Amino acid sequence: MTRPRSRWTAAPALDEDSVLSLAGALAVATPIARLLVHRGYGDAAAAKKFLRPRLEQLHSGSAMMSLDVAVDRIVRAIRGGELIMIHGDYDVDGICSTTLLVRAIRGFGGNVVPFIPNRMTDGYDLSAAGVARAIELGATVVVTCDCGTSALEPVLALNAAGIDVVISDHHLPRESLPASLALLNPRRPDCGYPDKDLAAVGVAFKLALALASALGVSDAFIWKMLDLVALATVADVASLRGENRIFVRYGMRMISETENVGLRALLRASGMDGKPLTAGRIGFTLAPRLNAAGRLGHALRGVELLLTDSTHEANVIARELEELNQRRQSLDRATLDEARTMAEPMVRRGAVGLVLAREGWHPGVVGIVASRIVEEFSRPAILISMEGETGKGSGRSVSGFDLHSALGECADLLIRFGGHRAAAGVTIASSNLDAFTERFDSVAKSRLAVEDLIPELRVDAEIELDQATLNLETTLRHFEPFGVGNPAPVFAARNVLSLGAPRIVGRDGLKLTLVGTTGTQIEAIGWGMAELAPSITPGAALDVAFRLERDEYNGVSRLQARLADVVVR
Repeated sequence: MTRPRSRWTAAPALDEDSVLSLAGALAVATPIARLLVHRGYGDAAAAKKFLRPRLEQLHSGSAMMSLDVAVDRIVRAIRGGELIMIHGDYDVDGICSTTLLVRAIRGFGGNVVPFIPNRMTDGYDLSAAGVARAIELGATVVVTCDCGTSALEPVLALNAAGIDVVISDHHLPRESLPASLALLNPRRPDCGYPDKDLAAVGVAFKLALALASALGVSDAFIWKMLDLVALATVADVASLRGENRIFVRYGMRMISETENVGLRALLRASGMDGKPLTAGRIGFTLAPRLNAAGRLGHALRGVELLLTDSTHEANVIARELEELNQRRQSLDRATLDEARTMAEPMVRRGAVGLVLAREGWHPGVVGIVASRIVEEFSRPAILISMEGETGKGSGRSVSGFDLHSALGECADLLIRFGGHRAAAGVTIASSNLDAFTERFDSVAKSRLAVEDLIPELRVDAEIELDQATLNLETTLRHFEPFGVGNPAPVFAARNVLSLGAPRIVGRDGLKLTLVGTTGTQIEAIGWGMAELAPSITPGAALDVAFRLERDEYNGVSRLQARLADVVVR
């Protein structure tokens, strides 16, 4: 399939005097100052906080609604020797949140056990399986991680069994909230916590710190778990602004030197031990292996990995996850081929919102494949694995389309749904599948214009090629970590020349040598762009959009332009 063309959008025009003033105040190059202003850091003090995030900038958890109630109950349970069950979700955020709270409560001397539902048999969220397990164990307190905000009936069932429920979550609440003892969720409308973008692991971290304070014990070992906080925050594709930026900035350093035996084994198994870490490498290398436990096996295995102090056990589990991830990759490819074949005629017929469903698709990979379908077709997509009379699916969205809200308009056709603006899960009866396919497409058509279906490439700044220097790339590292909410800056250079013919590298990579108007040369690589090679002749004039990065190969460091788009003039 031909790569979709992008529409380049320039960042809004700025007051150049304010840019120059900021550049002078911070002693940085003008392109850096321009980037800071564009990202909302035009004030010198705010810019310094952004460039040099500190743990002291984190908010106190006391502003989180019902935190005091949650802490009081859990402290009583710890001191009274009551059994606490930590109920997590089966993704990386849920696994790490569960691990963090189990480690914390055990460190406080509490009696605690983890529980993660089985994706295939138990379903998503706090459900009947979690209720049954808590009763079976004799737990008196259940603390959820990364779930529970929508679990109205299961919470009532736990209450009826005499079990107190503390929910720690970050998913968007619905109109009705569960009758839990405490609901810790920055996104609940009545919560005054200033940072609404925390992943579930961030909420769990705040709870753990508050527990240490209430118990009057050192919280040093809680801070040492910022490696888990960073891993989960990146894996959950949380916005890397505010507190999340601080968590990931510090946590990435800790991952490289982690004392967590299981995480160290995961680094070795993934080939990342001893290599410099970025948010991208965490998201694309570490996280999928831990996620594989929940997708194809049992996510509790991931918790066991991160809880163990045995190097042997950690290595065994890490190898299991590596094998599961390889199997997941194979399923991904097969499912993507089938989904692509289904989507292409729908797009040709004018569909805007894609609902793709098939018997036999593994529920653990439909979310990953939905993301790929969105990338390829620039449309919101929901993939559903059908089994008998019901199907479970996962959806992903495009910029400017609120998937959670759109599903709300289809709620009468769904058994349940939940999630975020950009990602959501659904459960549906097979009898409603056709109606849902039609309704979802109709909602998408009403909310998305034609131009919204063309992938947007935001260009942060236009520069001359000779401005793309090692010094600029070094300064840009202060903007890391990059991700949602803080993307890697994209530069555009116009009317540059291709030196010689392009080369094809790997399966679909395009490699060029670019020459600027002053003779400056820079190597450029664009993955997934091999199809452009025939149109780029030696000496061709190009407009290029790119991200600056440093390529490390055989001990040699060189500047490289990672191509985002190429236009032949």
